[in-house]
Amino acid sequence: MKTSVTVKTIFNCSLERAFKTPMLCDVSKVHTGYGIMPKVTHCTEDENWGKPGFSKKVFVAKSFSQKGGFASVDKVIERIENKYWRIEVSEFQSWMLGFYKFEGEWKTTEIEANKILVEYTYTLFSNVALFYPLNWLFARLFWLAYMKRVLENIKKLAYNREPYLYD
Repeated sequence: MKTSVTVKTIFNCSLERAFKTPMLCDVSKVHTGYGIMPKVTHCTEDENWGKPGFSKKVFVAKSFSQKGGFASVDKVIERIENKYWRIEVSEFQSWMLGFYKFEGEWKTTEIEANKILVEYTYTLFSNVALFYPLNWLFARLFWLAYMKRVLENIKKLAYNREPYLYD
């Protein structure tokens, strides 16, 4: 089963900032933890992060749902400069309600100078039919709230001109 959730907002910054900040800045400042979602602490094997086909290992702090340490792998599936990112999050190291991967999409559209429409979508893939109703509720309630928090973190980083860690 696939469940998608989308959040839209306006970023008042350059198109480049709105496009690059979520993927190329320090992910520990983006995924700061919320409820059962642990805070990201760091990444490894990320030398080519930001380029299609390359991945990184994501590490998290200990939380209610995670023992801490290596948590998942993020992979860039597609990058269209200043327009669109698509990433995959997979290889979960702890049980995730029957989810086996997530696909994130980040679309930027320049409305006018320093006014960028951001469309942030996550599709959650599950393969345990017994959990489909729970998966749907999780996506629509918890994951949507989590995405809104992440979006606000990204907006702050973009407005503060946080340095990029990757090309």
